[in-house]
Amino acid sequence: MRANPVQSAPDLAPAEGDGGSARPVVADSWRRSLAVHPRREDAVVTSILGEGELDAYRAEHPLAPVMPVIDQLLVEPARDSGILVAVGDADSRLLWLGGDASVRRRAERMAFLEGADWSEASVGTSAPGTAVATGGPVQIHGAEHFSPLVEAFSCTAMPIRDPGTGQTLGVVDITGGEQAVGGHALPWLRATVAAVEERLRGLGPERKPRIERAQRPVGAVLAVTGRDQGVLRWSGRELNLSVRHSEILVLLAGNPRGLTAEELAERLYSQPVPPVTLRAELVRLRKVLEASGTGVTLLSRPYRVDGLEVDSMTALALLARGSHRQALGAYAGQLLPRSEAPAIAELRQELSATLREAVVGSAAVDVVLHYLRLPEAAADAEAWRTALSLLPPRSPKRAAVVAHLERLAG
Repeated sequence: MRANPVQSAPDLAPAEGDGGSARPVVADSWRRSLAVHPRREDAVVTSILGEGELDAYRAEHPLAPVMPVIDQLLVEPARDSGILVAVGDADSRLLWLGGDASVRRRAERMAFLEGADWSEASVGTSAPGTAVATGGPVQIHGAEHFSPLVEAFSCTAMPIRDPGTGQTLGVVDITGGEQAVGGHALPWLRATVAAVEERLRGLGPERKPRIERAQRPVGAVLAVTGRDQGVLRWSGRELNLSVRHSEILVLLAGNPRGLTAEELAERLYSQPVPPVTLRAELVRLRKVLEASGTGVTLLSRPYRVDGLEVDSMTALALLARGSHRQALGAYAGQLLPRSEAPAIAELRQELSATLREAVVGSAAVDVVLHYLRLPEAAADAEAWRTALSLLPPRSPKRAAVVAHLERLAG
């Protein structure tokens, strides 16, 4: 079933079972999902924390002290059982994963990964996101998921609350086949959450949840794919950057240990420049970031950046995990296509080539067709021929692909 924006969400949301009306929790969730993603195919993970940022965030999270309880009651019993266990934060960002290794490998294809955003705003209806959105336990069966990528899985999730304040600290989820929504699934989660909240109640003052320190990391997303100049987005706001400032942030974000002034200059300029030239740019960039309140910090000795997520890096990370559809969702086109900085040109070539190779070799026709919508694919005859070979003989999309190939040949 594919979403038609003209219809209402209750008409679109599939029913559990054999043709009855969609359950209210599913219909309501689809309404919220359609408000963000008019096309179901666009509901993919495009935000994932880097390894260093994820480690730091988990170490400070209120649920870190009680993870041994979840490991004992959920993760260990789930090994080799066809069940994957996920624990997320109060925004449905997945922080810990465990359980059946084979299910975990399959789930990686839909970016069900540690550090990934699984809120309704990201992927639409799913147990982790919808449980947080509704504040109660939720079971989502197969096709009830909003994103087509998730339809092969079923899941049950339940929020975890601070027993003293009632504030949501996170969410625990089990994902897999029908056993993940079987009769035992919800009682199993309820018992686990009750044990976790009881352990939270008994923590000493020094280990009480520190809510104010454990919120989702504050920062910004730098969009640099498919545009000549970068745009920083944070808290519903945007800041247009110069080409040079965009280049600097991309390079520093890609080198978390930092770069010296000499190393950064070598990557930015094709010809040697006086040190004062680069330092002046860095001073200006720091002032721009501080004045705008983006949450991004430019540090020195060596130069590095904190609190920044870059769409090109997200796309590469997703490709490395085999999440081709999500990578395409994060990738809007070539990286700063007019930049002449040597290191940016190398990154642009690497990202474009890696994406093309992964997509054209994926054998998934919807992935290839998505790729063909990118400007850089317009003259890629091999990719267009691949799409034609994958389309069913009676597909109405074949005519447009054949016409495009004829134009390329002519």
